[in-house]
Amino acid sequence: MVAGLVALTPAAFADHSEVTITPAPGSGAPGCEETAEGCYIPKEATVDVGGKVIFSNTDTAAHTFTAGTAADGPSGVFDSSLVIAGSSYEWTATTVGDFPYYCMVHPWMKGLIVVQEAGAEEHDDEHDDGMTEEHMDDASATGMLSDGTEVSVWTSTPTSGEKMEISVEFHGAEHVNHDIMVTQNSEEVLNDIGAHHHDGKGMHTTAPLSSSDPVEITITFQGYGIDDPKTGPIGEVVVFSNVVPEFGTIAMMILAVAIISIVAVTAKLRVIPRF
Repeated sequence: MVAGLVALTPAAFADHSEVTITPAPGSGAPGCEETAEGCYIPKEATVDVGGKVIFSNTDTAAHTFTAGTAADGPSGVFDSSLVIAGSSYEWTATTVGDFPYYCMVHPWMKGLIVVQEAGAEEHDDEHDDGMTEEHMDDASATGMLSDGTEVSVWTSTPTSGEKMEISVEFHGAEHVNHDIMVTQNSEEVLNDIGAHHHDGKGMHTTAPLSSSDPVEITITFQGYGIDDPKTGPIGEVVVFSNVVPEFGTIAMMILAVAIISIVAVTAKLRVIPRF
């Protein structure tokens, strides 16, 4: 098992105030679900809270755009009813989250709408630039799950009286579910249960810290996917802890059900500024 050091790159900002979704041509017959494009185009759409989703039926068959899944039925979040060819239906997103949907007439057709806070990617971009210029002592480190997925954390410098920002990335993974707990001197400053990142990347913020001492970050992997059963090495734990602050050593432990692996990385990282 190999662990390395990485830096997270800023997310590119894009306007997600409006998105148009269309059915794939000929999706009234099975087969589109086996293509890379899927039965709804795009098969995964992103929109800001308050943004507009336009379901435009450009196909020759009538379709519905119904929140939920074919297995569990409608969720009630939105339902276009039957939209005939050439017509459209609009829905305004009001809540952050992932919303699967399907066609009640053709249940093999399914898609996903990801609703995010307005300007979320723009905020990440500004945050990363600012941290690069203003916090040269910030550090990042990487562990690995048993399935080979690298897990990276990137933190702002812990400062007494200030909140600490922590970016988490599961490299190359989508629809990641995990818990994250952060402690400082055995005091819990963050406990986020059931976090979900559709692109494998997320930002977490602690409560104001009581000191500038190092923190311990515990990430518990809860599986890939939106619906149950989820997949992957569920229950594995990755722990990032500054065990020798004066040398900037970060120890990463991956705990499996039957196997405990400890990976130590020593580098010139300064999660805590040197005095």
